[in-house]
Amino acid sequence: MRRSRKGSRILVTAFGDPGHAFPAIALARELAERGHEVAVESWERWRGAVEEHGLRFEAAEEYTVFPPPPPGGASASEAARGLEPLFEDFRPDAVVTDVLTLAPALAAEVAGVPWASLIPHIYPVHQSGMPFFATGMQPPRTPLGRLIWTKTEPALRNGLERGRNELNEQRALLGLEPIQRFHGGISDELVMVGTFPQLEYPRPWGSEVKVVGPMAFELPHPDVELPAGEEPLVLVTASTAHDPEKRLVRVALRALANEPVRVIATTNGPAEEGEFEVPPNARLVDWLSYSQVMPQCSVVVSHGGHGTVARSLAVGVPVLTCPVAGDMAETSARISWAGVGRSLPWRLTRPRPLRWVLRELLGDPSYARRAQRLGEWAQRNDGAKRGAELVELFARR
Repeated sequence: MRRSRKGSRILVTAFGDPGHAFPAIALARELAERGHEVAVESWERWRGAVEEHGLRFEAAEEYTVFPPPPPGGASASEAARGLEPLFEDFRPDAVVTDVLTLAPALAAEVAGVPWASLIPHIYPVHQSGMPFFATGMQPPRTPLGRLIWTKTEPALRNGLERGRNELNEQRALLGLEPIQRFHGGISDELVMVGTFPQLEYPRPWGSEVKVVGPMAFELPHPDVELPAGEEPLVLVTASTAHDPEKRLVRVALRALANEPVRVIATTNGPAEEGEFEVPPNARLVDWLSYSQVMPQCSVVVSHGGHGTVARSLAVGVPVLTCPVAGDMAETSARISWAGVGRSLPWRLTRPRPLRWVLRELLGDPSYARRAQRLGEWAQRNDGAKRGAELVELFARR
């Protein structure tokens, strides 16, 4: 087996949204600290963050998931062919692919290199009798509920079969044999799920699936001045991908203007002067460091992106989510199910409903107690470290 002087060569690939890129960078950094030679393939915007940690960086093709990319873009097989020079030059012993990066998995298979999957959120594979992923529904409580979900599974199966057929078409273009299983873009050898086990519904797991815990990484930002006072601190943070108008920030500032709380809100991007009405008990900033602010908070309000939710729970802070799309609804359902926060549907995200839900979170100490237990678990279980241990063993097989 090919080895670098210090250990294995590991290629880590990630979709470019922060919720996918940051866990991959965290894993890559941990692997490098363990003495392995690591390359990261992701969007150009993360080059500085990757190279700052002494890791090799390769720019990947950029595309969007929501909304779907327009027709005419490069196919998975073409993108896999485009990775051949990287594989020939770097000669990885193993590849770790993000759940949204299919081309590196295909390229690894063509090159005869074992590949593992990193899922930076809730495990998305369906279990019979359970709600479909991303519906935001909690597990049925009765046999009738399970039967109803089971009766709807043919529609899901049709979609999975169509996806498998499309994948096999791409595999054929690369000279690969067709596969019979669903979810062919997820490894059947090692799957690392970067979430809290307390957020996963009890169900059977394949031996290849390992819930390792969140993998934390953030870009450095200067400390911000928090609003003065002793009232509970509430962080409001907006999704740049799903809420470009920053509706959540606007609603939260109005909702909490006269509440006995302090508010620190971030737009996660530049905002024009006078664009927001900021009440006296609040402060609005373009950027902030979660590691500085979250440990001082009583509640974090967000759209429900898994990375933000995981960072909050890792320091024992309950969350209020207002999901827009994607896996946000699923993450929101899980935090309600686990009792570590509440969810407010996007259509109801208005000042009065948001204010009522926040009052409940602050007034019921059970939310904070359960969130603190997850924070204690996170202190004992480093997701990036556990993932690196698994990849290390995987590459040495």
